[in-house]
Amino acid sequence: MSSSDEKPAPTPVAGGEGATPPGRPTTVASQLVDMGASMLQALKPVRQMKQHVCSFALYGHDLGRQIETHHYVSRLNQDFLQCAVYDSDQPSAHLIGVEYVVSDRIFETLPSEEQKLWHSHAYEIKSGLWVSPGVPEMLQKPELREMTKTYGKFWCTWQVDRGDRLPMGAPGLMMSPQGVSLGSVRPDLVKSRDDRYKISSEELKESRLEMEEPEWIHPNADYWKQNGKGFAVDVVETEMKRRAPFP
Repeated sequence: MSSSDEKPAPTPVAGGEGATPPGRPTTVASQLVDMGASMLQALKPVRQMKQHVCSFALYGHDLGRQIETHHYVSRLNQDFLQCAVYDSDQPSAHLIGVEYVVSDRIFETLPSEEQKLWHSHAYEIKSGLWVSPGVPEMLQKPELREMTKTYGKFWCTWQVDRGDRLPMGAPGLMMSPQGVSLGSVRPDLVKSRDDRYKISSEELKESRLEMEEPEWIHPNADYWKQNGKGFAVDVVETEMKRRAPFP
C-alpha cells in the first residue's frame, strides 16, 4: 500500500508536461458553467480567505526535500486559522495541502501525541522567510508578533516537487524551517522567491530583530529537533466496520 515516504510508480495517463495534471483543455461549455456559478453562488468559505502568505516547508520524513508554499488564509477566530496551501500564486497553481494554525493557548491543551505533529512558527517569522507579498512590513508587524506564538499542522496531499502529475499516495506531514542545519532552507529557494517578489529575506530578518521571542516553545513541537525522528504515513488495508444487521 502507499506511503508518504516512497515515490509512487509513474501515472499511466499520458499527456502534459512536468507536474501538469493530465487532461483535456477546458471546454467553452464548462467555462460558461463556472462563470454562471460564480455569479449565482455565494462561495462563502472561499471568500473568507483574506491573506496570502508565502513561506517554505520541509517534509517531516525527509528534511532535504523543501518546497515554496503559498498559504491562502481564513481566520475562524483570533486563535485559529485555516489555510489552503498552493505551490504558487498563479491561476494554474496546484492545491497541495492544508495547514491549520492555532495559538499557544490552544496548543497547550492538545494531547502530547497530537502535539508531536505540529511545528512552531517563531523562527520562520523572525528569519524573514514568512512574508505576505505586497503588504508593507509595518502593516504586518502586529500580526507577525502574534504569529510567532502559534503552531501549525500542515499536511501535503500533492507532492509536486517529485514530479507527481496527480495527487498520489498518502499525505506527507510538513515541518517549518528552523535555526539548525537540518532545518535550514536552501539558499537557492529563498533567492528565487525573493527575486520574484523583489524583497530581501535578510533585510526582513534585520527589521524583525526587535520582535519579541515567545517565552517558551513547547518541546513536543518540532519533534524532530528533540528526537531526530520524523513521521511518515502508511496506508494499510483494514477490516471495515459494519453496521449490525437490522433486527
